[in-house]
Amino acid sequence: MTTLIHPTAMVHPRAELHATVQVGAYAVIGAKVKIGAGTTIGPHVVLEGWTEIGERNYIFPGAAIGLEPQDLKYNGADSLVKIGDDNRIREYVTINRATGEGEATILGNGNLLMAYAHVGHNCVIGDQVIITNSVSLGGHVRIESQARIGGVAGVHQFVQIGRLAMVAGMSRVIRDVPPYMLAEGYPLRVRSLNQVGLQRAGLATDEERTLQVLKKAFRILYRSGLSLNQALEKLDLLPDNEHLQHLQRFLQLSHVTGTGRRGSTPGRRLIRDERKSDE
Repeated sequence: MTTLIHPTAMVHPRAELHATVQVGAYAVIGAKVKIGAGTTIGPHVVLEGWTEIGERNYIFPGAAIGLEPQDLKYNGADSLVKIGDDNRIREYVTINRATGEGEATILGNGNLLMAYAHVGHNCVIGDQVIITNSVSLGGHVRIESQARIGGVAGVHQFVQIGRLAMVAGMSRVIRDVPPYMLAEGYPLRVRSLNQVGLQRAGLATDEERTLQVLKKAFRILYRSGLSLNQALEKLDLLPDNEHLQHLQRFLQLSHVTGTGRRGSTPGRRLIRDERKSDE
């Protein structure tokens, strides 16, 4: 099979495309772009800069990937976008390359980015993440695997969203969202464990009874009235579990000064506490 490039597409002769790549009408592909086997580039897609795209991706019409970051500090450095395999990047998604020399904006494998989503410079997105329509990720956002971000959510720069977390649509995310939690509301609060996500991921039936352990962790963190340090100490008394350990590490790092992180999103109980303090 030969490369299927529409005659109106503009592909730089130094771009590296596998022989099975398909390129739609009026697409523009720059000199430093590399594209792996089985990937489809839709009409009017723009791929520029140092952009590496893996295998079996489908990039829908109008997406723009690898253009300069929207960062006034950018000085023309050779920064990158790296995209893995089996991603679906829908219409008019924008993914900017990183700001600093040799740095990268990274998208893993098996992700779905819906129409008009924006991925800012230096973002790192894991695997099997769903980012729905018109979500905007500021620079340096990190999203762990299997997280879900609802439509029109805005995520502040340097925020981290944990594995299998669910963020409701229209949310304003200014602090880290811990793994396995469901967060929604204005201001954003952790409301419950993301039980549906955990069940779909198979964590409700594993031998370690992960769902039961995480339910106990949620009650300690968000319903006990304990401080974070007290709650983390109490979590040590729960049965040993790799997912519980991941939650503990995430929360501990969220509150370490000098890491660039913004602290973790509080739970529902804090809303009542804040109201009392205002009276």
